[in-house]
Amino acid sequence: MNQTKLLITMKDIQRFNVLKDVINKKLTGSQAAQLLGLTYVHVSRLKKKLLTGGFEALLRKSPPSPPNKKITESKRSKIIKLRKEIYPDFNINHFKDKLHQLHRIHFCYASIRKILIDAGLHSPKKKKIVHRQRRRMPKAGMLVQMDSSQHRWLEHIPEKWWLTAMIDDATNEVPYAKFFSEDTLFGNMYVIRRFIELKGLFMSLYVDKASHFKTTRHGGLHYTVNPEHDETQIERALNELGITLIPANSPQAKGRIEVLFRLFQDRLIKEMRLAKVKNYSQA
Repeated sequence: MNQTKLLITMKDIQRFNVLKDVINKKLTGSQAAQLLGLTYVHVSRLKKKLLTGGFEALLRKSPPSPPNKKITESKRSKIIKLRKEIYPDFNINHFKDKLHQLHRIHFCYASIRKILIDAGLHSPKKKKIVHRQRRRMPKAGMLVQMDSSQHRWLEHIPEKWWLTAMIDDATNEVPYAKFFSEDTLFGNMYVIRRFIELKGLFMSLYVDKASHFKTTRHGGLHYTVNPEHDETQIERALNELGITLIPANSPQAKGRIEVLFRLFQDRLIKEMRLAKVKNYSQA
């Protein structure tokens, strides 16, 4: 017959002695609470437990033995094989997600990382310095960030295409993004229109100082010509909709969408490769 193991500590004995004094009216509940570092209400609960269940009611049961999640040699070999053959360039978090979603292998990040390090398939890196970011907006639709990133999104197509995307500052939601062969005014306007169709009007748009959004000096320098510069077509359209255009002074100011594009340049490319995407129409 299995017997329940109980853990007894000096703290439990001290608690028992103090509660016994409360029951014998040698101490008040408030005095006991102060001695034990507990609230008066908690002391009352413990006193009731002691009266109904005795000393054992105050003790914690020994936790059950942890489940045996030892990684077998066959699972270890399968993880290493998948890493080498299908996911050689995936980061560990992305690799862990794929093991879970597609291969029914459920291990934590630390376990998978250790397997890869032991097999010589991963080199630990120094921790990056995390810069403090501007606080998020408290509500969706208050501020939306927009940008375009030129990259070789499909590995078998040498030409670099542009991905134009919009992200809500409060929620990190990306309702719409689209690939374009060039970064054009009409491409940006199309993405804005689709965002509004999907999510409704928003209050402000945070962008860089590209000529689509702000009038700039010739030569490519992001410099406002004069305080009374002509509005761009996007500015006029946004003004009619009551949306404020906010030009960022540096790429770092658009932190959310810069992080988003780094994520896309990592995970999105690999996901499209796994999905066997052949062209940008499919992408």
